[in-house]
Amino acid sequence: MEFRIDRAVLTEAVAWAARVLPVRSPVPVLGGLLLEAADGRLRVSGLDYEASARIEVEAEVLAEGRALVLGRRLLDICKVLPQAPVACAVDGARLSVTAGDARFGLSLLPLDDYPAPPALPAWRGAVDADAFAAAVGHVAVAAGRDDSLPVLTGIRLGLDGTTMTLAATDRYRYAVRTLEWKPEPGTEEVADVVVPARRLTEIARSLAGAGTVRLALDGGSFGFESGGMRTTTRLLDGRLPRHDKLFALGEHAVALTDRAPLVEAVRRVAVVAEGDSPVQLAFDGTTVHLQAGYEDDVASQRLPAELAGAEAMTVAFNPGYLLDALGSFDAPRLRLRLLGPGQRALITDAEGEAHRHLLMSVKPLV
Repeated sequence: MEFRIDRAVLTEAVAWAARVLPVRSPVPVLGGLLLEAADGRLRVSGLDYEASARIEVEAEVLAEGRALVLGRRLLDICKVLPQAPVACAVDGARLSVTAGDARFGLSLLPLDDYPAPPALPAWRGAVDADAFAAAVGHVAVAAGRDDSLPVLTGIRLGLDGTTMTLAATDRYRYAVRTLEWKPEPGTEEVADVVVPARRLTEIARSLAGAGTVRLALDGGSFGFESGGMRTTTRLLDGRLPRHDKLFALGEHAVALTDRAPLVEAVRRVAVVAEGDSPVQLAFDGTTVHLQAGYEDDVASQRLPAELAGAEAMTVAFNPGYLLDALGSFDAPRLRLRLLGPGQRALITDAEGEAHRHLLMSVKPLV
């Protein structure tokens, strides 16, 4: 195998495929990236037992062939190559990488021990890459981090007609985002699966700006393809708790306020909130009074806010959870539906319901 390729193109391809490589693995070849050169294209592939990634880029192929090398080592080399065209060739038991006056050698891993990549599931439809990446980011903040409850570390992906629903919860908060997508003809049946949040976030970010992304799905894995990039990830077993009843608040107060000043105010007063100490929001008809801390170590700030449905309302939140929720929105103004202290609060865009984030309020400051 021998090929020549632009340095930036090679570095981006190797970095994209290396995202799925395990940090540690009892199977050494799973730390490898498979390079395949043929027909004026270089294919770079990586996999572990949970995910796979493959990308194809243009290259000047002088000799077709395949090589398996340590992926992270190859990525480290690509990052330090001089700004010059890169020449790669199999030279005996190693892969030589040359750019300008710099030359590297990488030991080859045994191809016979490398597992076959998983087949891509059946195509289900397509979605705008930027809209999908934004939606994943909106809900991922609410996904759990505790691996002892694997299903809560995932993002629910529901497909129903032309509507895609993304949702995540760690039991203390619940984020939901809907967006439009285009199903393949004949594949309009309802789907409801849970995808690992970390994997889905990485995939969505890497595909942002790619235009349209095709989605594939079967009973055990989820896949994406766009512009020569293809990746799969396994699904998590189980289902997330349904959010329908949680989001039905009944009689409640409604507060309207600008998002950016509220984020800055929460961040500002939270500097005195130690441990799980809450940030309190006291709404009256025209303002919200933010307060955090106890005794002499306190901080406060007032902001304009409109309250309807009650003369006054005081709620308090974990500052980290509140900042995650507020920061996940893009809208300039937010609507807060409030039941009262220690009860649910639902945050939405002031102009729509596509993005909803549910938080449990805590005991207000004394």
